[in-house]
Amino acid sequence: MYAPPFTVSPRAINLIAKISSQIERYAIRMEQDDKLKLRKANRIKTIYSSLAIEGNTLSEGEVQAILDGKKVVAPLKEIQEVRNAIKTYELYPKLNPFSIQDLLLAHGTMMAGLVDEAGMFRSGGVGVFDGDKPIHIAPPADKVKGLMNKLFGWLENSEDHLLIRSCVFHYEFEFIHPFSDGNGRTGRLWQSLILGKLNPIFEQLPVENMVYANQQEYYNAINRSSDLGDSGPFIDFMLGEVLNALVGHQGKSIDEIAGEVGLGYQHEKVLGYLRADNHTTAAKIAEDLDMSARQIERIMADLKAKGVIRRVGANRNGYWEVQD
Repeated sequence: MYAPPFTVSPRAINLIAKISSQIERYAIRMEQDDKLKLRKANRIKTIYSSLAIEGNTLSEGEVQAILDGKKVVAPLKEIQEVRNAIKTYELYPKLNPFSIQDLLLAHGTMMAGLVDEAGMFRSGGVGVFDGDKPIHIAPPADKVKGLMNKLFGWLENSEDHLLIRSCVFHYEFEFIHPFSDGNGRTGRLWQSLILGKLNPIFEQLPVENMVYANQQEYYNAINRSSDLGDSGPFIDFMLGEVLNALVGHQGKSIDEIAGEVGLGYQHEKVLGYLRADNHTTAAKIAEDLDMSARQIERIMADLKAKGVIRRVGANRNGYWEVQD
């Protein structure tokens, strides 16, 4: 039987043991009276984080507003991405992680109205680039179906621990890059689905929020695995993120979890700028951080809504106060 190349390190074995001990604690947390509120909070974080990794600039608050059916003023493409993600995650309980047809259904829902080949394997070549420099050139399009069939065959029939299989699948999926677009968000969803076969709590555990907070390390782990021709480094990284996600919610009340700031990299950059110059303007921040004015306005509105910053005084002579 085909088996992707991977090495299970001593660190991975140790992480599996720690994750297993944490799963039951989190499962108990999910059975408390406020579980529905917690699940909604986690779903918002998951959708926000997965799309933010792909460059969507909508804030966590705006994702929640769309989920609640409220109007949001933003680029139509970004709103469509959020709506599609909401519909896709609603399919979670019905999706079989061992089914290629369900993978195509999920991708078709996730990318509807965004790409021509939504729900279909790509018909052309793709790659990952840093500017003009190619980082990864995916296998030719005519090889994709065969590679995916082999990968799914291994996923379903392998006797390796599901935690290991979920990480290996995620890496191999990104290596194959089976779709013209949407590979990142679909691959992260599919790892959550595989983990859901280990324990249902992984439907609600916002692992992707942790990946978003450490996305450079995420890409570094992919690159190290590609250089080695072995997904071992990616396994170590992802298992660490799963453990962090589990431990990070132990002992917290629902109000603490639902009200967490959950700041991403861009939010932290803006906060750092405001700490250095609290008399600055949104336009100045956008110029210096090489971000759009609309994006800065959304981030600052999100920070104000979360109580992280507040405006003191009039627009002309006032300043920003950061609540540390």
